Amino acid sequence: MNTRILLVEDDERLAELTAEYLTKNDLQVSVEPRGDVAEARILAEQPDLVILDVMLPGKDGFEVCRAVRSQYRGVILMLTARDEDFDQILGLEMGADDYIAKPVQPRVLLARIKALLRRLPTPGDTPAGEADKMVFGQFRISQATRTATLAGQSIDLTTAEFDLLWLLATHAGNVLSRDDLLQELRGIGFDGLDRSIDARISRLRKKLNDDPENPTRIKTVRGKGYLFSKHDWN
Repeated sequence: MNTRILLVEDDERLAELTAEYLTKNDLQVSVEPRGDVAEARILAEQPDLVILDVMLPGKDGFEVCRAVRSQYRGVILMLTARDEDFDQILGLEMGADDYIAKPVQPRVLLARIKALLRRLPTPGDTPAGEADKMVFGQFRISQATRTATLAGQSIDLTTAEFDLLWLLATHAGNVLSRDDLLQELRGIGFDGLDRSIDARISRLRKKLNDDPENPTRIKTVRGKGYLFSKHDWN
């Protein structure tokens, strides 16, 4: 059990059952009921993945996510209230990699965790070859090292943001619909309501110095989806 998970949940019984299920599936799980304590633990312990509830004593999940994101390189999976689009979008804007609505079936949670963990680089990853790198003007991105730079400056990206950016860049010049992106990144289709892709695109534009009112680097093609420009990177 090498994969370390910190479950931040103040419902003692739910946390116990969830931790027990995940442990039986070869995951090493620690539980923390308080948001303010969880913040310090995330930074000190650097777990591979954090399951972060929204409603917590001490400090809510949004505050915790925002506070640790710049110094924590692992995955943050937020637990949000069912059908609360605001919670889901806010969590993504704070830097969460994904969200899942409560109540959630343990097997569904496990599947989502495994999907997120597969995106993490491993110590055995080989150095990047030419196929693992792309260059567009002053923008460079490497899949093997999961890094991106713009004009020589490193871009701070969450796991989910990197995955989305890499996917867009590999299809530069082509429009990808929300359904395309969700199918590739999360294995689900677009239901007409999910705003996770939109929220991540908004964050990426800010980090890429793209004009939010008139974006040229990640363009919105009305009624179709998003297009990563091959140009406009100088």
